Amino acid sequence: MFITSRILAFSLLATLASALPANITGRGPELGDLTEDEALSLVERATLAPVYSKCTTPNTVAITFDDGPYTWTTDIVNTLKTYNAKGTFFVNGNNYECIYSTANEQRLKTAYNAGHQIASHTWGHLDWTTLSKDKLKSEMTKTDTALTKILGVKPAFVRPPYGSYNTASREVAAANGQAIVIWDFDSGDSVGASVAKSEADYKKIADKKPSTILTLNHETYETTAKQVLPYALKTLQAKGYKFVTVAECLGGKNPYLTKTTVGKRDSTWKC
Repeated sequence: MFITSRILAFSLLATLASALPANITGRGPELGDLTEDEALSLVERATLAPVYSKCTTPNTVAITFDDGPYTWTTDIVNTLKTYNAKGTFFVNGNNYECIYSTANEQRLKTAYNAGHQIASHTWGHLDWTTLSKDKLKSEMTKTDTALTKILGVKPAFVRPPYGSYNTASREVAAANGQAIVIWDFDSGDSVGASVAKSEADYKKIADKKPSTILTLNHETYETTAKQVLPYALKTLQAKGYKFVTVAECLGGKNPYLTKTTVGKRDSTWKC
């Protein structure tokens, strides 16, 4: 398989090179000058979505929330404001609730208008590795369409449910223009961690003081929104961290692929 990948890499590069006008210059090294590893890396960068599991901007924490919008979105936004913090919401289209409900429309707009990043967690919270490429594309684009209608944006970042992805799903994400975001710290709320356990884990990582932290939380748990989050923000703030969006923690990348006019509610706003 590895040898085959190298052959395919050179084949693809040769095809790309043959399609370029002969009089183009200044493109850097000739394709024939590349080593096999360099050629394979070039093709992978062109066809596979990047996967980020750590921030790159020193002294930053990206607080992220999955599975919403939901009942406690606005509580989370208010708590973040108290600590002058920005967060990132990876939202589903139809998981806990339908994204198109009037309540969820308002929750999304509240978070977005407060300066938080809205990203995709795809439509029905399905494991990407179990889906065909066509089904995964649908899971992605249905969420993108909803966010374009509700907020006027298409997110540049997507998080796979369960953190589960493979080469095929990276190809689909790349074709959709999106980068994949995982995490390097899990509060444990989705697997039944108690408030005390989540808080203890936040204290432990705060005491270790890594250069950056990219957290995983879920806005669908009241204890996360009302107990763990305030504790985490207070504890991490005491260590001097700045709370930023995922796009900011990755060096100031653009959080959205497109921005357009917000849509008007009609018969298509349904799950």
